[in-house]
Amino acid sequence: MQLRFCYFPLILFMLCIILGYYMDIPNVGSKYDISNINIIPSYTFTSILINNLKVILANIFGGFLFGLPTLINIIYNGFMIGFQVKGLFFIGADLKYILITMLPHGIFEIPAMLIAAVAGFKIPYEITLYLLDKKEKPITEEDIKEFLKLAGISIVLIVIAAFVEVYITPEIANYLLH
Repeated sequence: MQLRFCYFPLILFMLCIILGYYMDIPNVGSKYDISNINIIPSYTFTSILINNLKVILANIFGGFLFGLPTLINIIYNGFMIGFQVKGLFFIGADLKYILITMLPHGIFEIPAMLIAAVAGFKIPYEITLYLLDKKEKPITEEDIKEFLKLAGISIVLIVIAAFVEVYITPEIANYLLH
């Protein structure tokens, strides 16, 4: 797979984060005092893992519908992250708070989502190359191996991300923010 193709999900995701950040937030009153918020997970490892696996699997298997579900998923998740960050700033969070509460698990979760998107775009990409007479077979054994490798890596990363989100991020946040 050409390296420049791998940049498409990343560029789209970053663009949607920026656009999500600049969406209007309805005025809900004054800023809140978040200094006394105790970061205790209100969710379980299983619930986070299932939710995140849905995102990953939608990205991976979106390729079987010519990448449309993958595309929609990347756009939606990018917008939501941008909107959430803006919302946190709106209620009075500073950059330190946002980084501490999102970065520990985000360093696994976001790459997992993007790698899954690359896997999801792999099949339509290879079929397009075939239709443009740039390759002899639509899907080769090598293409399947690469798809499975990307899918496997993204699933492993999302399991790690769920563990970190439930068991490590809250501990780090409570320690560094209080």
